[in-house]
Amino acid sequence: MSAWTGGAASDQGRRFYKMTGSGNDFVFVDGRTQPAAGWTTPEAIRRICARGTGVGADGIVVLRPPIDPSANIAIDYWNSDGSLASLCGNATLCATRLAVELGAATAGDKGFRIETGAGVLGARVVDGMPEFDLQPVTEVQADFASPVGAQESWIGYAVAGVPHLVVRSAGEGGIDEMPVLSRGRVLRNHPRLPQGANVNFVGRAGGKRWTMRTFERGVEGETLACGTGAVATAILLAARGEGGLETEIWTRSGQMLAVRLATDGTNWLPTLRGEGRIVFDGTLVEL
Repeated sequence: MSAWTGGAASDQGRRFYKMTGSGNDFVFVDGRTQPAAGWTTPEAIRRICARGTGVGADGIVVLRPPIDPSANIAIDYWNSDGSLASLCGNATLCATRLAVELGAATAGDKGFRIETGAGVLGARVVDGMPEFDLQPVTEVQADFASPVGAQESWIGYAVAGVPHLVVRSAGEGGIDEMPVLSRGRVLRNHPRLPQGANVNFVGRAGGKRWTMRTFERGVEGETLACGTGAVATAILLAARGEGGLETEIWTRSGQMLAVRLATDGTNWLPTLRGEGRIVFDGTLVEL
């Protein structure tokens, strides 16, 4: 392994980049410069993402040339269990940073466009921080029809690239004692959601600051952050009159995800901003 310097794949192994976004970590492969097919079988993904025996990650991301001519770069994202997901917020923040570092896009306010499974998204790096605009969020249920638990005041649902349940903690207390694993596993498999959903537990931290913990489908456990979950949370807080158009979501890792909202009169138009950091690069000798 080495500090990040850029460059092509090694003849002795397959080049990858380890990145983190607010504690969600990913293995990135530049599919523009080396074949990526061998990285994306369910078996290979599970081996690479395994902590202790592999590189260790929440998912695999492949950069590739876009199909849509309006996009500068494209990404495909797989969860650590090998399932393909249409969008991962923190992976897209990381991809925004990596695209600039690899020269596939230019930083700045004008930005560039990333093709994802959830559409082509505008992205940019401003003042050293990546951000991107999601597609309009059209599916929002401020009151999801499910009984609330003893520590919960309401449950909402929104599709922010992928489906999310948002569970508001009762009162103004924190979320440290909420049963994220046990309750998250139940709600993630809610019978009204045949595709399942990520489950985000949220509590007030003061002002426009909120804390969030996430049980993530595809990982099937708690992760340190969830970018699209932060977006869904901000939308549901605003829809219920508890949040505004700018929301700070503080994740389990201690990093902050910032969500900025606008509307077109019918739908929510969100922008997500947060960390996208290259931790190291290396060559994987054996998949």
